[in-house]
Amino acid sequence: MTPPNPVLRRQVIAIYKGYQAACPPSMCCVRADGYPELLYLGRDYPLGYDYFRPRLHKAFMSKAGERDDEAIKKGLAHAEFVKKDATADPFRRYYLKRYRTLRKRYDPDA
Repeated sequence: MTPPNPVLRRQVIAIYKGYQAACPPSMCCVRADGYPELLYLGRDYPLGYDYFRPRLHKAFMSKAGERDDEAIKKGLAHAEFVKKDATADPFRRYYLKRYRTLRKRYDPDA
């Protein structure tokens, strides 16, 4: 089995935990550019951090054996999308929730 690309590996760890190798441990929740990462964003999850953390860990561990660079980049893009959605303004989240609720109500296959 080939070893993972070290650059992509650092990116995956950074988006999961939110720290970079150059950051001191006291800033482990916030990236160097000031944006919180997925594990840090779980604190504000509606069902709580205890619900969010195991699911995030399970999602990352399900892809832990991935060695294809393109698949890893696709996963990183999806993580960035999730992070962008989680940090959106409250009105955007409200309308998104409303849209999803109405879609489920009128299209049961959605």
